[in-house]
Amino acid sequence: MEFQDAQGAIVRLFNDANAQFHKMPGSAIILRYIKSSYQNDPVRSAIELFLFLFAVRYLLAPTYSTQKNRQVKLTEEEIDELVDDWTPEPLVAEPTAWEKLENEKRPVLVGPTGPKSKLSNGRTVTNLASYNFHNFVANETLKEKAIQTLRTYGVGPCGPPGFYGTQDVHMKTEADVSAHLGTAACIIYAQSFSTVSSVIPSFCKRGDIIVADKAVNFSLRKGIQISRSTVRWFEHNDMEDLERVLQKVTKEQAKKPLTRRFIITEGLFENVGDISDLPKLVELKLKYKFRLILDETWSYGVLGRTGRGLTEAQNVDATEVDMIIGSLSGPLCAAGGFCAGTEEVVEHQRISSASYTYSAALPALLATTASETISMLQEQPEILTGLRENIKAMRAQLDPRSDWVKCTSSVDNPIMLLVLKPEVVAAKNLSPQDQTQLFQDVVDECVANGVLVTRLRAPPQSVRGEQDWQPTPALKVCVTSGLTKKETEKAGITIRHAITKIVTRKK
Repeated sequence: MEFQDAQGAIVRLFNDANAQFHKMPGSAIILRYIKSSYQNDPVRSAIELFLFLFAVRYLLAPTYSTQKNRQVKLTEEEIDELVDDWTPEPLVAEPTAWEKLENEKRPVLVGPTGPKSKLSNGRTVTNLASYNFHNFVANETLKEKAIQTLRTYGVGPCGPPGFYGTQDVHMKTEADVSAHLGTAACIIYAQSFSTVSSVIPSFCKRGDIIVADKAVNFSLRKGIQISRSTVRWFEHNDMEDLERVLQKVTKEQAKKPLTRRFIITEGLFENVGDISDLPKLVELKLKYKFRLILDETWSYGVLGRTGRGLTEAQNVDATEVDMIIGSLSGPLCAAGGFCAGTEEVVEHQRISSASYTYSAALPALLATTASETISMLQEQPEILTGLRENIKAMRAQLDPRSDWVKCTSSVDNPIMLLVLKPEVVAAKNLSPQDQTQLFQDVVDECVANGVLVTRLRAPPQSVRGEQDWQPTPALKVCVTSGLTKKETEKAGITIRHAITKIVTRKK
């Protein structure tokens, strides 16, 4: 009796479940699918049922760690023994004998820099090793403006520009630079070096194409490296080779997805001293549909009638250049850097440029100094005229008169790079290391005779595929308008005699 009752209860339960299932929307479709599947392929139904049950079991199973604890427990004695045996690697390599000797001989300035500087040994020398081209360091008006700004705004903003770091003086400097260059907008950075190395990665990403001059400076190389873009190099200042590379890139990318493509070069080359052919660069970038990034770190404040840089010197509209990068230090005697271009270019950097987003803003007194020096260059053209007269006077004493060196710098470049003539290198069989040592001896000889100069430092290699390009060893003479023409000529004679003495002594 009990068995029959139980059987009846099961039948009723099954019938109730069946009735409820048929009330569900789509139940007929499911039943029809199961019946047809079983009739046509019963193995498939069995596999699906197994997978369904496995999924339910997997979802209901408790979580557990798959990481097994394989750590070996050491005793205190074993730990002490390992610590005693461990020798940390040095953070930097040990200096070479050459570097130690160079550090020992390096002159140390005492007090403010200027055309005449005092060394730690008490001697006063003519300083031709600093970027004080316009002698703004000694300008009393700039000093007063800086002091007033310091008393009003304090030492620093103590915050990134996008987070309480932007002050009205920063906005004024941006407006002054953009108005001077003739661009729609401008953004300023707190550090000159990181300006370039932040602007490039803001626009160039993995998969983009960069075509760069082999002689670009180290900060540009770092920016290119950080961007992780595909890099193609062209021979230094060779527009024919540039066009060849652009043609090759255009052909390679013809059947590939559209990518961003950039030409990167300098206005005034730091490692060579010559200038770019900007009209030709603009022509090629328009012809092959590339964007142009121009680094005017050393040309802004130097080239052109009012110091606007290469665009003014070669009569090119600044709006033809997609991005103009420059420095507020060096010629302008302030600090920081800038990038000028369209509104879109500038606003994009305010949220995507690492140096702008995460670094404290430029101190207000330096922003004011930059604005004042820009104003002085526009209102007092004799500042640039005086500098160029001294450049001519220095070149007259060195390049045509010396039998040993020639100047690779542009005629308006206050940084004169003097390299040994090819016939001198061949006659004396000088390697690059020999030339570097020779110029260091010239530097020491000049200091001994009261003129402070320096030599060109080769940048470290940083970008894969750059084919190990290195600048030619050179003597570096930085001309300043803080000296009279007679003082400049006298310093040039001292340098020429030092070169002659050292080179003739070399067997």
